[in-house]
Amino acid sequence: MTASPEQASRLKPARAARNPGPDWGYAFLRLSDRVLPEFIFRPLRMLGTWIAVASMPAQRRHSRAYLATVLRRPVTLRDVFRHFFAFQEALILKLRVVNGRPHRCDMRPEAAGFREWLEGGFPVLLGTFHVGVSDLLGFMLGGRHQVKVSIVRQRVGNSEDTAKLGERFQDFIHFIWVNDPGEMIFALKEAAETSTAIALQCDRVDFAGRTEAFQFLGERRLFPFTIYHLAILLQRPVVLSVGLQVSATHSELYDSPVFRLIGGETRDQTITRARAHFQEFLGRLENLLKASPYVWFNFTELNPPAPQEQSCSRP
Repeated sequence: MTASPEQASRLKPARAARNPGPDWGYAFLRLSDRVLPEFIFRPLRMLGTWIAVASMPAQRRHSRAYLATVLRRPVTLRDVFRHFFAFQEALILKLRVVNGRPHRCDMRPEAAGFREWLEGGFPVLLGTFHVGVSDLLGFMLGGRHQVKVSIVRQRVGNSEDTAKLGERFQDFIHFIWVNDPGEMIFALKEAAETSTAIALQCDRVDFAGRTEAFQFLGERRLFPFTIYHLAILLQRPVVLSVGLQVSATHSELYDSPVFRLIGGETRDQTITRARAHFQEFLGRLENLLKASPYVWFNFTELNPPAPQEQSCSRP
């Protein structure tokens, strides 16, 4: 059977996204971390960060724009370096976990949502953000609490950190590779038929099927809202979270209350509650970023202000 032009366009592979850096970069960092003492390796990481700042103009521009927004003062080159270096150190932490270094992620005393999920064992959608060590949460929680998590990720080249983490925690972690928002529902179907938790990112609009406007860093900005539509479709509650590193061996998890569906509630009523749930967590996230501004790891354009018709709505 011959495919129609529309089918052919869907079947045509998209150009693969890729992380910056050489293919051997992650292996080099892992080896250096094994053989070099920290007083030598850290200055080398700082030098590499300065090279990245100099050679990545788009990321440097986006870093400046974000920092100017969160710091509310003129941004210096040193500020941009600190932002890049914080990202580098988060990557180093992931590679150290791959190498077997001990690292513990504890829930904050007020983290009721995650405790309720872990104690109840119910299927859940876990929403997170490119903030701090949030990339590690699924791996650390899966290994420590013996829970299975399916992580929705975009497949990109040069991502040995993710591949190696997946190998180390393969008993608990499963990847759902989605490179087209239209594939999301089909990719989630199999995971949704089990009790496995499903984790997905909730901050980058360039890969979002549905967006809504929320107050964040002084503007009504667009954020992905897909997770709540999935909650209705898959009949699952939602917990949002981020993780911040507090020491070389310790991170802390900040979470939201559990967002649950209510029987007999209309879809509009559910969406209204969902908007309030997401906005409340964005408020917490904004406060965390004001206290620790360099842990926002989106070196892309900051979530854009909403068009006028969307900015008029309220969560």
